[in-house]
Amino acid sequence: MSRSQSPNENGQAHADSVILTDEFGRSLPCYIEHSVELHGQTYVLLIPVDTPVEIFAWPDDEESDEPIPVTEEEIDQIFNTAKAVLEEQNLNLKRTAVTLTVSGILPDFSEESEEEEEPLGDEEYEELQLLANFYEEEQEYAIYAPLDPFFILARLNDRAEPELLNDEEFKQLEPLMPTLEQIIQERLFEDLD
Repeated sequence: MSRSQSPNENGQAHADSVILTDEFGRSLPCYIEHSVELHGQTYVLLIPVDTPVEIFAWPDDEESDEPIPVTEEEIDQIFNTAKAVLEEQNLNLKRTAVTLTVSGILPDFSEESEEEEEPLGDEEYEELQLLANFYEEEQEYAIYAPLDPFFILARLNDRAEPELLNDEEFKQLEPLMPTLEQIIQERLFEDLD
């Protein structure tokens, strides 16, 4: 594990950084945004250092106009093409733990592009910024970056390394997520003042 102090965009010191590793050995550098002690165990709320991205496939049939998130197997097949498309924008696509990420400077998100983009999903949807479209074997794909922070809840092991939660642990801690997100938002607004 590596821990360091990194300056954030406004020049103030950011939270400690750690490396989260998944069961496939992929790593994801993250900032520790908040930690909490519960039942003798330390849990941390992490935010990836690089920008998380999601890849969606657009369905061929005209009845459905909602994109479908790609599977791990599809990512294996299209990764090199998606990486090349993003490199044209000086973005580096990475196969990291938990989520794909990109490093580099994202294009500015403007109100005009927000109006042009359709929401993904039904009533509750995640706000996303379109980074690129591409085709692979006549299938259209789109790469999006979430506009909201991407939080990962993990536990610290005996060596102070973050580990992903199993399903049971996550279900027990899921009710805390809104409270932790509220704390993070309040902290962000304090930093802006």
